[in-house]
Amino acid sequence: QVQLVESGGGLVQAGGSLRVSCAASGLTFSTYYMGWFRQAPGTEREFVAAISGSGSYTYYGNSVKGRFTISRDNAKNTVYLQMNSLRPEDTATYYCAAARALSKEHDDRAYDCWGQGTQVTVSS
Repeated sequence: QVQLVESGGGLVQAGGSLRVSCAASGLTFSTYYMGWFRQAPGTEREFVAAISGSGSYTYYGNSVKGRFTISRDNAKNTVYLQMNSLRPEDTATYYCAAARALSKEHDDRAYDCWGQGTQVTVSS
């Protein structure tokens, strides 16, 4: 049974940094693309970032390019999202997701399983 567990969310001031993590189990982690999405109340889920199984390829949503970095540690079955220069509009629940194959990294329908989410709140 695949399980994705996010952690590391919290409250941070605008301009600050935060790193969220997602620990995976029940899958051959290195063979999965991993993605981060976020959703604020009353909005649609938004693509944030994705990374290939080897970590060689990364993809970012336009709103976070240059500020967020996705990485993974296959030895620890964990994917990270380092968030710098945070803005109030980054406030959302952040979800990690796993995909065995990925043709459209921005499309949440391409992902096979999801974590429960971790809340990130950025105060102004």
